[in-house]
Amino acid sequence: MANIKILGIVMLIDSYDRVVDYLRVSVTERCNFRCTYCMPEKPFSWVPKENLLSFEELFEFMKVAIDEGIKKIRITGGEPLLREDLDKFIKMIYDYEPSIDLAMTTNAFLLKGTAQRLKDAGLKRINVSIDTLKPEVAQEIAGKNVLKNVLEGVEEALKVGLKVKVNMVPMNTVNVNEIVDVLEYCKERDMSVRFIEYMENKHAKEGISGLKSPELLAILKEKYEFVDEGFDGTSPSHYYKMKDGYRFGIIEPYADDFCTKCNRIRLTAEGNLIPCLYFDEAMSISESIKRGDIKGAAAVLKEVVRTKPEKNRWGGDDDEISTRAFYETGG
Repeated sequence: MANIKILGIVMLIDSYDRVVDYLRVSVTERCNFRCTYCMPEKPFSWVPKENLLSFEELFEFMKVAIDEGIKKIRITGGEPLLREDLDKFIKMIYDYEPSIDLAMTTNAFLLKGTAQRLKDAGLKRINVSIDTLKPEVAQEIAGKNVLKNVLEGVEEALKVGLKVKVNMVPMNTVNVNEIVDVLEYCKERDMSVRFIEYMENKHAKEGISGLKSPELLAILKEKYEFVDEGFDGTSPSHYYKMKDGYRFGIIEPYADDFCTKCNRIRLTAEGNLIPCLYFDEAMSISESIKRGDIKGAAAVLKEVVRTKPEKNRWGGDDDEISTRAFYETGG
């Protein structure tokens, strides 16, 4: 059953009895980086503007989603800060429902000049990818000289009061020797860090070798003592706590229990509603929203939740590699 009401509270529930209350919204597939593990060969092009939902149209669906039980909305891309007037879209959502947990995933390259506006609009938290603290390695990963802008953006976000969480994708021969350095950088600034196992996909550069959780933990155990705290609610991170209380997480998409508590669906900038990051299957809410058919959009939402797959296929017996373009869905 895709939608029920318990004690007056509306909830979206999939076929595996998971409550779906988290919507990730990609406002653009454009990105100013060309990261090796995401889209290194994609030309610097973009979907024609007329193919994208306007912020007003996206907001119409945000209202539908919130009314049907969505409690958390994360703005993603591509790089979301490439879309002009993003703060106005965030404010639309915040003004409609101030209790919504409003977050954003960004590469932080443009964050220094926008952090205050985003905070004032109602944004609460950001996730930033920091895969290295070395400028030359950052250039190798992103395809351009980016690190100075990224770190300045992070500092500005902290200054204006945004909560910052850092993601790192450790890769052999690239940044494996910086795992401790990135953790210490985050720890000094009271930012949580999550190490993400490289997710194989057909858009990434060939030959990438990522680290799995046991390898990461072995590296960290050489310097730290910590205890396993398991999963925290519906978060995809497996958390560990050090003696001083600092916690770090590891995201393990290949693990059998990774999808057990998944509460997420994703919307692309063109209006495709996606039930799982791994799969290409989607249903469009674009036509319904453009013609003002709110019931039709709600019906699509409920059907996508109903058909949400039990789990991804990373690490499956057939060793299948996802064709999902992360730059369309924000990872």
